[in-house]
Amino acid sequence: MKNLYKALTVSSILWLSVSSCKKNDLNLTPTNDQVASSVYSTPAGYKQELVKLYASYALTHSSGASAESDIGGLNPGFTDFLRLFWMSQELTSDEAICSWNDTGIPDLNQMTWTSETTFLRGLYSRSIYQITVCNEFLRESTAEKLSSRGITGADATAVQRYRAEARFLRAFQYWVLLDGFGNPPFITENDAIGKVPPKQIKRADLFNYVESELKAIESDLADARTNEYGRADKGADWALLARLYLNAEVYTGTAKYTEAITYSSKVINAGYSLATSYKNLFLTDNNITSKSELILTINYDGIHTQNDGGTTYLINAAINGDMNPASFGVPTGGWAGNRTKSPLPLIFGDYSGNSDKRAMFFGTKLANDEMGVFSDGLRVTKFKNVNSAGVAAPSIEGKFSSLDFPLFRLAEQYLIYSESVTRGGSRGQCCASAYLYK
Repeated sequence: MKNLYKALTVSSILWLSVSSCKKNDLNLTPTNDQVASSVYSTPAGYKQELVKLYASYALTHSSGASAESDIGGLNPGFTDFLRLFWMSQELTSDEAICSWNDTGIPDLNQMTWTSETTFLRGLYSRSIYQITVCNEFLRESTAEKLSSRGITGADATAVQRYRAEARFLRAFQYWVLLDGFGNPPFITENDAIGKVPPKQIKRADLFNYVESELKAIESDLADARTNEYGRADKGADWALLARLYLNAEVYTGTAKYTEAITYSSKVINAGYSLATSYKNLFLTDNNITSKSELILTINYDGIHTQNDGGTTYLINAAINGDMNPASFGVPTGGWAGNRTKSPLPLIFGDYSGNSDKRAMFFGTKLANDEMGVFSDGLRVTKFKNVNSAGVAAPSIEGKFSSLDFPLFRLAEQYLIYSESVTRGGSRGQCCASAYLYK
């Protein structure tokens, strides 16, 4: 499997207290043996629990199975973070539309969502859940806890880096809530579990918190491009700060375009480079062919990361039987769900792909006249479960994707830099030369 999840052997959702009593004895041991004192008893245990934090971005449940979910109230196949996040970002834009009539999808397609829209509630719950597992890791990795468990020296130093990564992953999810919901509940590792309901935080205050966390952890993260593939480093930290500052005026009322330039420049000058082939960014060996552009990814391998979300969703939902599914690494069918709204292809002018290789579309009908008809509009063909040589990735039943999804790419940082300059930010010392994808 792709590096990161090999160490995942236990769940970090631990029962830390027992509310019932027996024979007036309040000092009972939980019947679940996966408690903090055992899970976090060794340096290896801390690494395994760090993996849980990353795995929660790619899995619906710690078992890895597609039929279970940490989030209630939704079909498990819908509760993967990427699937929920993608739907909230794309189906509500001028870029994508879905032909399905599942409860909540027409709300997103037609921009008529409410607080009861299923998939938005799912994203909200998924983000809160992932913040919760990060908080638990941070409670169990303090200097005092490490000392009490005899973890010292290089092992303690390693855990300090894990803590910085946990804080980054938590900050990312708070950014999701900041951007999508504005004033969410707010809780950290310093809040007592289950005793006091979390307080709601104002959007501007949450912006300040995310900003302060990302700056505070910078020195404890690995240098850009030096951490294990799929783990956060300084490059990811700078990339999220740049994204945060780009929309600061929306979040706080105060523009911070110069700050966005500062941090996007840090990424651009950190040794990353654009992939030599744009299409390879969305194939299963992108961790090799396009690694120079990828700043932080959600890792999928088709074997251990089994669920109907993630890049499995992005591939299958964009194709049907008319599109030669085998060429996408899908043996049969496809889900016939997502395709473009007409403004997206028009951005390219000539959207045939002849003059701009990033224009990767299928079909001849540009307009969307029938929301529930998959062929009504151009379909996107860039996500595939094959490698750059056209070979399908190994997976169970040929179903689950091995394509890693980039949470941050170098190309985005060029765009943040450019937009921030256009909007009046002070131009910094930038940039390393860029070129068009081949």
